[in-house]
Amino acid sequence: MTATVPGDTALVERLLKSSARHSYDPDVDLDWDAEPVPGLWWMQPERMSLYGTPLWDRLTEEQRITLSQHEVASIASVGLWFEIVLMQVLLKDVYRSDPTSPRTHYALTEIADECRHSTMFGRAIGRFGVPAYGPRKPLYNIAKIVPTVLRGPSAYAAILLGEEPVDRWQRDSMNDERLQPLIRMVSRIHVLEEARHVTFARDELEKSMGGLSRAELLWHQSIAAQAAYATMRGLVHPEVYASVGIDPMEGRRAALSNPHYRETIAWMGEKVVPYLDEQGLIPASGRNRRIWQASFLLRKD
Repeated sequence: MTATVPGDTALVERLLKSSARHSYDPDVDLDWDAEPVPGLWWMQPERMSLYGTPLWDRLTEEQRITLSQHEVASIASVGLWFEIVLMQVLLKDVYRSDPTSPRTHYALTEIADECRHSTMFGRAIGRFGVPAYGPRKPLYNIAKIVPTVLRGPSAYAAILLGEEPVDRWQRDSMNDERLQPLIRMVSRIHVLEEARHVTFARDELEKSMGGLSRAELLWHQSIAAQAAYATMRGLVHPEVYASVGIDPMEGRRAALSNPHYRETIAWMGEKVVPYLDEQGLIPASGRNRRIWQASFLLRKD
């Protein structure tokens, strides 16, 4: 992470003012007592991992809607987990920052936003009445050391990879009248507030790219590639498929080989991938580029 430098103040003060004017309180702004609307989806069917596969064709409409409920709960619980990791990264930064700096004040504001988002996701999953699947165990265990490893460009690349693809999906969700009202409002709140976080992270990433040696750049490229792979491959927990009688490993194999789902992931990354490429964090060839392609965010050359 970087210390405050000239030029930071105007941006972070604008973000602080925006936070003061345009923030939600999910406890007040969401109707947690409203019953689900019969027949409405929990996520867009065409964005689901099995859409277009023979397994999808075997499901009834009711089973597909049930699967959408479990799949969105998986994505929300992974988002909750990611935001807790993000807060640890930001708190490490704040710990060694100037407490009088507007940049520090914005970092603390973002942490407060993420606390509310995590509570919102947790309450929403509980309201769905389905499991909080979270990340798969290997990713959960590896992530325990992430706050100690992430720094500089790779820290902000990981933050953007956790935020921007989901942001694009939620922008598509929040105005889709096929979806449950609770899902649409959760998406709207998250999109509005994450836009500020993305602006801050992009600015910090650009400043931290200056003066990197070739070895440092290669290290950050490797961490960014691994973050892309782990984040996108971990969105849908295999156990969601058991909710409609599909063997979890059969469902996962079908999802990962599904061209519709791969295209959905690439679509989710259409803003962040070109940006990270422009910043030099996606190599033109080699192992790390292949990892990006295996994440499905980067379409094959």
